[in-house]
Amino acid sequence: MLERRTIGDLLLRYTAYAPCKSVQTHLRPLSAHPRTMSSNKKARTQPPYELIYWPGIPGRGEFIRLAFEATGTSYTDTANESKDGIKAVLAVKSEDLTVDDDGNPPAFAPPALRVPGEGKNGKSLVLYQTPNILLYLGDRLGLTGEDEIEKHWTLSHALTALDLNNETHDTHHPIGPSKYYEEQKEEALKKATDFRENRIPKFLGFFERGLKGNQEKGEGKHLVGTKLTFADTTVWQVLNGLKFAFPKEIEAREEDYPLLFGTFYPSVQEHRGIKEYLSSKRRQPYSMGIFRHYPELDRQ
Repeated sequence: MLERRTIGDLLLRYTAYAPCKSVQTHLRPLSAHPRTMSSNKKARTQPPYELIYWPGIPGRGEFIRLAFEATGTSYTDTANESKDGIKAVLAVKSEDLTVDDDGNPPAFAPPALRVPGEGKNGKSLVLYQTPNILLYLGDRLGLTGEDEIEKHWTLSHALTALDLNNETHDTHHPIGPSKYYEEQKEEALKKATDFRENRIPKFLGFFERGLKGNQEKGEGKHLVGTKLTFADTTVWQVLNGLKFAFPKEIEAREEDYPLLFGTFYPSVQEHRGIKEYLSSKRRQPYSMGIFRHYPELDRQ
């Protein structure tokens, strides 16, 4: 078994997220969260999907997991399922790589998606960049709406949520990801104050308006059309992370956005596939990744 300490060391060395002296990493041993098929999982068919992402944290890999889980699609979460899975993460982003054995360019950073048989000349396809992966999977898993126009609306909303995701990360590392939080705490306090007072309401207000604009079709449950899209799962994940990182701030603002928190958020959470996933050991805990809870950065 790969030691917990070893996984943590690799994450600190290779991820884009800075180490932090004051936050515990809460990494489970790999044996504590084996991949188990839920009762509504589709039988594994071709092509098999492989998610390549850091073990032990939700991070940006969570947006991909939610797409799979919401649709009951079988996939391999390589680094969380195999003691040697971290090697695949490091290999796909290796700075020595120009193209892989199947002709794919290297990934700048995880997450990456490997799909055997879907690349050029029947070889494996490897994609990176979260929105690119979501768009690829959305077409194949039925998460992009009903037509080409709704597909682009879906992507636009997801990209906006991912902007919020990135801004949330920058509240605790406003100078740079390579420095400890404690080395930029003063700047983080200023950044978090502006984020809470100006950026959070701007984004929440936008998504509330999006739900109102689609209320006739989506009934407040969907941002695009009449059914779940990867815009919904992406927005939900960021809201969930904000609830962890800024619990007081979000609680104080929830009543200002009744559709977003009163209808949309619980509806996505109760979606059959997502509900089962959230209660499973496959769901990774928040810890040293994008969403971190520092009480001093929250509303006082």
